[in-house]
Order: sequence, then structure tokens, then C-alpha cells
Amino acid sequence: MRVLGIDPGTIAMGYGLVEGPESATMLDCGVLTVSRGTSPPLRLAGLYEKLEAVIDRLQPQEVAIEEPFVAKNPRSALAVGRAQGIAILAAARRGLPVYQYSPAQVKLSVANYGTSSKEQVQEMVRMILRLSQPPRSSDAADALAVALCHLQHSRLDHLLSEARV
Repeated sequence: MRVLGIDPGTIAMGYGLVEGPESATMLDCGVLTVSRGTSPPLRLAGLYEKLEAVIDRLQPQEVAIEEPFVAKNPRSALAVGRAQGIAILAAARRGLPVYQYSPAQVKLSVANYGTSSKEQVQEMVRMILRLSQPPRSSDAADALAVALCHLQHSRLDHLLSEARV
């Protein structure tokens, strides 16, 4: 299964494509950016177009998106929620199933600790994917972590459904 993980943002949106589930492999990762000087609607439109191109190029089978963290700053959470909305729309318009995970779920799945630091998550992503170095961008590393979280949840759901039969 090819999972596209997305770390939404209104200036920078991380993405990471992982194939799994048994032995997860990174196929691609990066960051989509738009200019800070652009109006918020035009930034979202630009990110949407860039994300559509990534989806068309990478051909994922499922999309996993990190939900905004609300406790720090409700205003920034609202902005990230808008970026999350365009990511959901881009995937839905391609007929892809979309799954959403909280930051704590992602950290717990990848680093085994729900309040792990960004550095801990980056290092665990490096180890799980057997990379020589962690991704340069924390946004790309977070997107890969979201994809890995989804692979783990999918694997567990599959095991549980087999056990019920």
C-alpha cells in the first residue's frame, strides 16, 4: 500500500510517500511552499494546485493527514485547519480515502511517546525507514511520520478483522 502523509500548513506543507505495511519504505518526501507575502486565499490555492500535482505524480492509494494542534494558538490552528481542508479536498477529488490523525497519535505510533519532540520524531522516522539521515525538513519528517502512523493503524485494523473471523 502506498500512503501519502501530509503535514498541513499555510506557508509550508510537508508530504511523504511511504510504501508498506510490513517493511515500510520511503518513496518520496518534500515540502510545498508558497510566499508569505501572498494573501491567505491565494496561498491556499497555490498549495492546493501543488498538492494535486504531487498526488498525480506519486499515485498514492490512501492519504493520511495530521490534524491541527489547537491548545497552543487557536488562530494558527484555524489556519492549519484550512490547509488540512484543501489537502482533504485534493485527495477526495482524486477518489482517495482520507484518514486523519492527531499529533499525539502520530507521535505515539512513531516514537512510542505521545509528547515526543520534533527531533525525536525525526530520528524515529530515520530509523524506521532505514535512512542514512533524517529528512532535512521537519515538515517532510512529520508527513512521513503521519504516513507511518497510518500504516501501523491499518496493519492493526487488518489483524483485528482477521481475529474476528
